[in-house]
This record gives sequence, C-alpha cells and structure tokens, in this order.
Amino acid sequence: MNNQRTHKLLLAAGISAVAIAFTSTSAQAQSADALIDKLVDKGVLTVDEAQSLRDEADKDFTKAYSAKSGLPEWATALKFNGDLRGRFDGIYRSNNPDDVADRNRLRYRLRFGVTANLMDSIEVGFRLASGDAEGGIAANSNPISSNQSFDNNGIKKGIYIDLAYAKWSPINTREFQGGLTLGKMENPFVFSDIVFDSDYTPEGFAGSFSYLPTDAHTIKVTGGGFVLKEVSASSKDGALGVAQLRWDAIWSKKITSSVGVAALAIVGDESLGNAAVGNVNFGNTRRADGTLLYNMNSYVGDASITYTLETFPFYTGPFPIKFGGDFMQNPAAPSDRNTAFSAGLTFGKSGKKGLWEIGYRYVNLQSDAWYEELVDSDTGAFFGGAGIPNSGAGAGYRAGTNHRGHVVKASYSPFDSLTLGVSWYSIEAINEIPAGFNSKIDRIQVDAAFKF
Repeated sequence: MNNQRTHKLLLAAGISAVAIAFTSTSAQAQSADALIDKLVDKGVLTVDEAQSLRDEADKDFTKAYSAKSGLPEWATALKFNGDLRGRFDGIYRSNNPDDVADRNRLRYRLRFGVTANLMDSIEVGFRLASGDAEGGIAANSNPISSNQSFDNNGIKKGIYIDLAYAKWSPINTREFQGGLTLGKMENPFVFSDIVFDSDYTPEGFAGSFSYLPTDAHTIKVTGGGFVLKEVSASSKDGALGVAQLRWDAIWSKKITSSVGVAALAIVGDESLGNAAVGNVNFGNTRRADGTLLYNMNSYVGDASITYTLETFPFYTGPFPIKFGGDFMQNPAAPSDRNTAFSAGLTFGKSGKKGLWEIGYRYVNLQSDAWYEELVDSDTGAFFGGAGIPNSGAGAGYRAGTNHRGHVVKASYSPFDSLTLGVSWYSIEAINEIPAGFNSKIDRIQVDAAFKF
C-alpha cells in the first residue's frame, strides 16, 4: 500500500470513528456509510477502498452492538415494526327492497413484527397479526385478511403468526442481486389484487435474481413454490407454483415504467375442496363434491407508466401520476369465464406527512380466471336463491371471483405515522345467480392507519 492510499484510509477511518463516537447505536452504521459515500464522491477514496473501510467498520460496530444489546456477535441489527388500522366497513345492496342485506361493521387490523439481520447476509423475521377465525376451519384465521370485527360483547381477540421466514442474500453487487427465502413470507411477487389479496402471506420457498445493466434499468426474475394443502397419507398435496419476470425502467427524471409477465399453476387441486381450506371467497365453478371443475393454470401480464410533475397544487414535492393495468387468462377454463383484467389511474402518493393520493380502477374478474381463495377479499357482489352452486355458502354478499365494477380510493397523511383513507366499491356479478338477480353492491370503507 503506498503512502497516499494509507493517508486516505487513515483520514477516512478517523472521520468515521468520530461519527461513530457521537451517534446513537441505532444510527452508527448509517452515519459511517454516509460519510464514506461522501469521501468516494469527492474522490478521496476509491470504491474498493470504501468497501474495505466499511468491512472494518462493520466488524467493530458488530462487537460494540453485541456488547450493548446482549445479542450474539452474528446478529448485526434488530428491528421492530408494526401498524394498527381502524376501519368502518359498510356493505349495501343497490335498490335493496329492505335493509336486511345491508351490513355495517367496525374493524381493526393489528400487526407487529421483528426482523433480525445476521452476518453472512441472512435475515430472520416474524410478524404477529390479528384475524377472524372463519371460513369453515374454526382453528385457523382468514388467510387473506387480518381484519378483526368488533363483536361478541368485547370477547378477547385472537393473534396469529402472519410471517415466519429466513432469507439469505448471497449475491449483492451493483449489477447482480439474488437471494432465497424460506417460510411464511411477504408475497415476493408484484401483482394486483385480481391475483393476490394484499394481506396474503404464502408459505413455502421463493428465490429472486436481479440484473441491473445500468442504474436506470432493473430486470428481475422471481420464482416460488407454496403449500396450499398438505394431505395426510397422500402425495396429492395442493401446491402453487409461480414464476415472474419484471423490467423496471427510469427513462428520465419524470418518466418511469414497469412491465411484468408471469405464469401461475396450481397442482393437486382435487385436495382443495370447500371443507379442506378456509372457504372465505367464492366464485369458482365446482363439482358436486365441492372440488374445482377446472385446473388453475393462469398467465398474467401487467404494465404501468408513471409521469412525475415537479410541483402540483396542495402537494409537497414531486407529484406522480400513474397509469397501469393487468390482464390474466386461464386456458384450462372455457372462454366465457377464464379472463380477468383491471386498469386504473392514480394521482399522488400518500404515506408521508402532507401527501395525498386519489385513484380509480376498473376491475373485471371472471369466475375461473384464477383461484377464488387468493384474490381480493374486499371485492364481491350479492347472490340470491340457494347461493353459488356447490360453494358451501348460501345467498348473500360473497367476495371472490365472478364480479366487475369500479373502485375509487383516496387517502391523506397528516403525519408520517398516520394515513386517513376512504374507499368506494361499486361492484356487480358478471353471471348473476339466479339470472336477473340484482347483484350490485356499494361498499364503503373508512380507514385510519397508524404505523410504528
């Protein structure tokens, strides 16, 4: 090592040491990294020298953090996070001759999680969440919702395991990133709610690999296999396989885009009868014994483009305008019930103090375009007569597939920790049951979501 390089490293190390000495434990690594990045920007350090210094700083920080926190040396960080959402949820049948079919509920969703970052690029996490026990399996909660209704004279409410996973990310360079996840995880794919409800946390394994040819483009491949139903003394378990390819691009300071294609397939669908898994959503065509009539082998394509204005009235900072949509088809089902699509426009982006957003989507989800128990649990319609045939449910409001209509959402964040929102769903069944039955509903949700 020449004297000039030695002096540079000593200078950088001294500055970093001062930063570490005067920052709190939780911010030490970030402060040191920020200073090292500045030194790289000014040409004091090369990228390789900066990485060498980071490695040394991380080693010393790990020892100090372990001594203070009581964690083992291989645990580099421990993070807590959570959110609480209060909701009014009203479902109203259009042109209702009386108010018997209408429903008003007060609900909440509570989630609290812990994430541990370990050495060797390993992350372990878990999250607890509220949830109603419903859907035919009394011992289990709803797999696509963590909402809990205010009910039953203040009865004590349940808490369930929402996440329990381990993630290893051995590939982490500027151009290439990749990792594997095992357990009950956040959904690793990017889909709208015509494919997966936003609260669904699949169980199994997933892997992803990203290639960044430039700072403006990211190409990502994600695949996974997930358990839907484990059948005792049988190899015909219900399982889900997913593969997705995405391309995210930054074309200019104002224009970004995202494009994705995916294939999804369910095997062992004969094990997915009404009584076998949580029977929460409805709409698929089923045999008399309650099993799926058609295989679920769907293809999905989606695209979006975002244009960002520098300013906009009553909005702080750059103002994004996003237009996007998706299309899904299941070739295994007949053409009059195998297609789904959605399209929408969103103005702004809430989540930070003073920011707001307004969005509109049109949704059309035919009955057998995809598996009913994975799609959005907030979108549905009314059904009369004896209810949906072979579904295990009678007449009334039913979410799932076989619906179309409009969704309008608006939200505002008065603080970083609080977002207020309102959603309006105007939905009807594509194939009304019985024919000519007034299936149209209006659903209003008013939310107050706190994050911590």
